[in-house]
Parts: sequence; C-alpha cells; structure tokens
Amino acid sequence: MTKHEEKAVALFKEGYNCAQAVFAAFSDVTGLDEHTSYKLASSFGGGFGRQREVCGAVSGMVMAAGIICGYDSPTDNIAKKEHYALVQSLMKQFADENGSYICRELLGLQQKENSDPTPTPRNESFYQKRPCSELVGMAARFLDEYLADK
Repeated sequence: MTKHEEKAVALFKEGYNCAQAVFAAFSDVTGLDEHTSYKLASSFGGGFGRQREVCGAVSGMVMAAGIICGYDSPTDNIAKKEHYALVQSLMKQFADENGSYICRELLGLQQKENSDPTPTPRNESFYQKRPCSELVGMAARFLDEYLADK
C-alpha cells in the first residue's frame, strides 16, 4: 500500500466522505492544509452530494491531480490538453479496474436513490457491504503511481 493509499483509507474509516479522504490524503503534496482540503472536497461525496453520479474517490483523485499537475492559463491549450489527457487516463484506469466510475453503478444500485441528503450511518454493516474503502485506496494509489512515474 502506498502512503497516500493508507491515508485515504484511514480518513474514510474516520468518517470523511470518499472525495475528502482521497483529496486530503494528498495534502502533503498539494500544500493545502487538511481542514481546507476537507471543506473543498465536501460537496463531492456520495457522487456529488449523494446524487450517486461520479464516484467521490474519483473526484478527489482528479481534484488532487488538478492542484498537483493542472494548468492555470486559459490560453495554454497544450497544458490544457495534457491535463485533460491525464484526467481521462486516471478515470479510464479506475473504470477499467471497477467497471465504472459512476457511484450508483459501483454500489450496484439500479437507479439513483431518492435525493435524501442524509448520510448512510457508518457501522460494520456499511463497511462490509460497500466497496468504498477499497475504492478510495485504489484512487489514491492510481494517482501515486502516476506521480511516481512522472
């Protein structure tokens, strides 16, 4: 397990959402303090506020990639293209490994759940039936592998 993979899994098990866990695990690289990282990523948990869209682990991974490797000039189309290629590559790697990067599909839900914003209680049953701990670790590992090769 990579350092960031371990940190992401530990943060998720502390109760942070998938996006917070992955994004904050890279605080040592992004330069953001963990508190800011938690707040910035808080909207992306549960597939965007429990809407079960893009997996929060994937959102956290690409947000961290943006801070670490992103572009900041709106006219630098080369940097933009390179960054979009990185994001597409990370998302493809995640989908190839898991069959999707959509939260509801990863959780085996047939359709979106209702829009109840109430988080699912974290208990032993939650961790046994949900793949989220593994997914946050995997997302962090994929970004770590990219950064090690860079």
